[in-house]
Amino acid sequence: MEESIYFTDNFFSAGKTEIFNGDQENIGSLDLKSAFSSSVDILNTEGNVVMKASFPFLSRSWVVKDQDDQEVGKLKQRFAFFSKKFVYHSYLHGDFKIRSEALSRDYDILNTNEELVATFKRVNGFFRSPAFELSNNSSGLSNEELIAVVMGVNMIIKRNNSAGASGGAVGGS
Repeated sequence: MEESIYFTDNFFSAGKTEIFNGDQENIGSLDLKSAFSSSVDILNTEGNVVMKASFPFLSRSWVVKDQDDQEVGKLKQRFAFFSKKFVYHSYLHGDFKIRSEALSRDYDILNTNEELVATFKRVNGFFRSPAFELSNNSSGLSNEELIAVVMGVNMIIKRNNSAGASGGAVGGS
């Protein structure tokens, strides 16, 4: 099992936050672009963009791109009654199911053979920015790509919750 990595969103989804390994060593950072645009850059320790992700204009899909701005995958939410389900389509590695029970903070990422390739969970307390622990067992998906996917799940849930709070959507999270 690969060592876990930790990263966090900001309360207003803007600004930089650090990415740490299990020894609390900085291994990169997230640059959360704006509370209004819902986009993120994943940076290495030198501050160079390694991966980026965002919602394209008027889209419900979270698009993941590499440092050269080439699309590498797309995350979409799947309708489910008593659970949270997403599908991440990696253009190089195929489809991955992301699932969690309705009230759980733990998520499993499975390949098409239903094999567990990664897990992540929210590890924050009440009234704090979401923080995540990611364990990557995949030989194909990089930590940076998975961080972009986790942030996409977080952004989709936030978007659903704000739409539900304003009365614009039925059934958040």
